[in-house]
Amino acid sequence: MTHDSAHGSGTRDAEAEGTAAPRLTTREAAERLGVKPETVYAYVSRGQLSSRRTPGGRGSTFDAAEVDALARRTGRREPSSPGGDLVFRTGITLIEPDRYFFRGVDATELARHHGYEEVAEWIWTGELRPGIRFTAADESLAAARRTAAAMPRHSSSTDRLRAAAAAAASADPLRFDLSPEGVLASARNLIPTLVGALPMSGAPEDEAGEGARGRAGASLAAQLWEKLTALPADAASLTVLDTALALLADHDLAASTLAARVAASTHAHPYAVVSAGLGVLEGPLHGAASGPAHRMLSEAVDRGGAAPVVADHLRAGRRVPGLGHRLYKGEDPRASVLFALLDAVPQAAPAMAAARDVVATTARHTPLHANVDLALAVLSVTYGMPAEAGETVFAVSRTAGWIAHAMEEYTERPLRMRPSGQYTGPRPPQPLPVPLPVPKGTGGAAN
Repeated sequence: MTHDSAHGSGTRDAEAEGTAAPRLTTREAAERLGVKPETVYAYVSRGQLSSRRTPGGRGSTFDAAEVDALARRTGRREPSSPGGDLVFRTGITLIEPDRYFFRGVDATELARHHGYEEVAEWIWTGELRPGIRFTAADESLAAARRTAAAMPRHSSSTDRLRAAAAAAASADPLRFDLSPEGVLASARNLIPTLVGALPMSGAPEDEAGEGARGRAGASLAAQLWEKLTALPADAASLTVLDTALALLADHDLAASTLAARVAASTHAHPYAVVSAGLGVLEGPLHGAASGPAHRMLSEAVDRGGAAPVVADHLRAGRRVPGLGHRLYKGEDPRASVLFALLDAVPQAAPAMAAARDVVATTARHTPLHANVDLALAVLSVTYGMPAEAGETVFAVSRTAGWIAHAMEEYTERPLRMRPSGQYTGPRPPQPLPVPLPVPKGTGGAAN
């Protein structure tokens, strides 16, 4: 979400030498002002900024305090936090200590009353469109299925989603249309394409099958259900899954969303933006966090209680999965909504009891509350889904948020996220490295 601020070699050298005013290069001054380097020199010619020639060079340097003062006067600089970190202007999600909002509306209330597609449309456009359904284009879906089916049998669902996104992009000749209408058309095609590219649960991994897509008006939740479990879905189970999708659609600048915005800042098309988000989502500390929670909860159900399972985690020095969230003081509001729905599902009783036992047992050692990963684990354990089911739900759902953030980023100054690295290697010039001898038997040239 943030990056370490660095001013470049000119500033560091000045600070190291104890000078009163750090100096910036032209590029660094331009980045602080949010303008092109040519504009920096225009400020100099107008007398709004002073420069100093670099000793022995052809460039100029600028006083950092003077540049910051000009940035405040012109209002061109990106808003910064007290620490100098880049802050993103966003009208999508606001997170408070105990709840969160989509475009100013309580996200949990939206998810209780509207399905995933309706919530996605609200996030994208600020308009509520009851009953909307997303439909995959035949050509995109066929390309995505062929690509996903060609992957190794051990490939994860996220592997297949990334491959499907790339294949769908290749089948969409209008993917580079970054107008709001063009991006929305791509998004409404991509999300059901991702779901359609996944194999049917219980079927061979190279057979995606039509499933619910063949039924007129089937929701995205109904289409996804058949990819997660072979158990039939009733109204209550589909409501839980649809609500989970709606709740997870966005969560401000999580790591995968930041990656998506970086991609969008280069004006990458929406499919590439989603691919960037999927790549980060697979990290075990982000979208894949529900897998360990599933395995822990499944073990707790099998062993008749959470105490021995929690004890094993604590003894091994591992954090207990599904607990704690850095943005919420109490229980994750997304988990609260899903737990309330699952409480009304009789077959969820064993997994719900195990989840509450996990929370209560852990509370004896540390005051942590349930997060959405634990709720997803209850869903996946209850309906015999694989451990990666929560990650799949997360990935499909969060695609809507990545698209929404991309639409915002497309309106910003391109390539604005370009931090300067703080070089810590050997000072140049260094001599050419001495080649190492080629080990015997590696196929290298004979001496």
